[in-house]
Amino acid sequence: MEERDRVVGKRIKQARWRAGVSQRGLGAKAKVSAQAVSKYERGLDVPSSDVLIRLARALEVRPEFLTRPDALGAPALAFRSCRKLSKKTQRKAEAQVADLVERYQQAQALLIPDETPSLDLPDKAVRKVREPNDAERLAEDLRSRWKLGTGPLENLVETLEDKGIKLESVDLGDDVDACLFQSDDAGPVIAVSPNSPGDRQRFSVARELGHLVLLPTASLDIEKAANRFAGAFLVPKESAHRELGQKRSRVSLQELAYLKQKYKVSMQSWIYRALDLHILSPPAARRLFSLFRARGWREKEPGTQIPPERPRRLELIVWRLLADDLISRSRAAELLGIRASELPSDKAVSYA
Repeated sequence: MEERDRVVGKRIKQARWRAGVSQRGLGAKAKVSAQAVSKYERGLDVPSSDVLIRLARALEVRPEFLTRPDALGAPALAFRSCRKLSKKTQRKAEAQVADLVERYQQAQALLIPDETPSLDLPDKAVRKVREPNDAERLAEDLRSRWKLGTGPLENLVETLEDKGIKLESVDLGDDVDACLFQSDDAGPVIAVSPNSPGDRQRFSVARELGHLVLLPTASLDIEKAANRFAGAFLVPKESAHRELGQKRSRVSLQELAYLKQKYKVSMQSWIYRALDLHILSPPAARRLFSLFRARGWREKEPGTQIPPERPRRLELIVWRLLADDLISRSRAAELLGIRASELPSDKAVSYA
C-alpha cells in the first residue's frame, strides 16, 4: 500500500464518519459503489480525480482535505465513552474531534513565538479521590491554582481554552451535552453540544473537567464525584454560603431564578448544591424537585434561557495568522474547517 493511498483512505473514512453517513450512503451521493468506497478507505484502490471531487462534494469538504498528508501525524485520541451515545454518533464525534486537533496543531505550529497554553493541573498524588468531599476540595484547589476567585465564571469555555483545554462544537444528540477525549499529542479535548441550553452545557463541561482532573479509587462512583466537582467548580462553597446562608428551611423560586442568571447555573443545580453543602435538608430539596416535576420544569426551566458558549480560540489564532500574513485566506478557511467563500472579510465584521 502506497503512502498516498493510505492517506486518502484515512481521510475519506474520517470525513465519512464526521458526516455521519455509511459507505453505501456516501457511494450513492458520489455515484460510486459501496464496494469502491470500502476499497478506497482500506487503501486497496485510489479514486480518480473526478471521483475524488465527487467524494469531497458529497462529504462537504475541500478536495485538498482528502489528499492532505498528516504533517504532524494523526492525533491519537482516547474517548471516554458516554453511555448514551450511539455508535454512529460516537464515530462522528471522534472524527470531528480528530479533525479539530489536527487543524489546531497545524495552526499553533505557525505561531511565532509558540504561545500554546500549557495545561496546569495538580500533581497526581493530590488528585486521588475516595469520597465526594475530595472532589469538592479538588474543585476549590483548581480554582485557586488558576486564580479564578470564588465568584461566577463569566465564560467557562473561554476559561478552559485559556488553560490549554481544547473544545469543539459537536452534535452529540439530544441526551449528551459534552464528552471528554484525551490526546497524548494535543492534550484533552472536550466535545460540546451546541444545541444545549447554556446552563446545562456549562455544567456538563465542568463535569468533563472533573473526569479529567479526578483520579478515583475503584470503590468511588466516578459520575457522582464528577457531578460534585462540577457543582463546586461553578459555585464554590464560599459563594453558595454567601448567596444562600449557612442553613435554610426553604429557598424561594425567585432566589433560584436570580442565582441562575448570576452564575449561569441551572435552578436545579443550585438545589443540588444546597443539598451537598447541607444548606437544605433532603426533605426540603425533595419538595423543590417535586415542584419542578409538577410544573414541567425538569427539562426547560422558567425564565430567560442562558445562551450556550462557543469555542473561539482556534478562530482567534487563525485570524491572527491571517493578519500577520503568515497564511492565505484559503489556508485560513482550511484551518477553520470551512469553505473559502464562507470566510468573512473585515468589511463584514460587526463591531457591536
